[in-house]
Amino acid sequence: MSDHSIDLRETVRKRYAAAAVQVTEGGAACCGPQAIEIDDNFGGGLYAADEREALPAEAVAASLGCGNPTAVAELHEGERVLDLGSGGGIDVLLSARRVGPTGKAYGLDMTEEMLALALANQKKAGATNVEFLKGTIEAIPLPAHTIDVVISNCVINLSTDKPTVFAEMYRVLVPGGRIGISDVVSDDSLTPAQRAERGDYVGCIAGALSFAEYREGLTAAGFRDVELTPTHAVADGMHSAIVRATKPATDAHSTRRAPGSLRSPAESA
Repeated sequence: MSDHSIDLRETVRKRYAAAAVQVTEGGAACCGPQAIEIDDNFGGGLYAADEREALPAEAVAASLGCGNPTAVAELHEGERVLDLGSGGGIDVLLSARRVGPTGKAYGLDMTEEMLALALANQKKAGATNVEFLKGTIEAIPLPAHTIDVVISNCVINLSTDKPTVFAEMYRVLVPGGRIGISDVVSDDSLTPAQRAERGDYVGCIAGALSFAEYREGLTAAGFRDVELTPTHAVADGMHSAIVRATKPATDAHSTRRAPGSLRSPAESA
């Protein structure tokens, strides 16, 4: 990893650590946690009222996403779900409710402060089919071929090595597994410099791929049936988009495990 990439990752980590602290300290105040203000295109307001009301206020307040991936991932009872860049845990907790007690929802985040907030939110929600892991989305700390669905909410654009992220998603998915992602995506006509003019890296803009680049990257990793559907504009020529794709069911190197049979990293050690 280059020095520039390391610097960008540290900038992202500090930004999300500060966001977690903001929510935690707000929760200690008289009036409860204060939502992290960005604008109407990001955050807890993109979730339905019944979803927000069913979760700890801190999980909703800490949402920094650009969409609602659990609404598009079509989760089923008994499935194992992995949320890349899980933050305060809102999408993990919603996923856990959808997959039920026979399924499991994993959250992966690199920020200690966000992980601490997510664990507190898990306890408040009483979710027992949830596990939060520390790590980066470029090196997912789970075995290959053991996840049914990968979700992510405005996080992949933060990575400086997206081909590796796509390869890691493919690796952990079972044959026939799928992704249901919300991310910021650029019009094909915008150059990287133009994207940077519209926002910084940690603001989910400068690191965004174009629609063509996203499709090509997922296809190169092995995914099929790639679909990118813009949902709303977040800047001039920049869109929040739903990204769907599947891993071929005939992947010869994978062995599907029974739902709920994935051991945690601690159990596998």
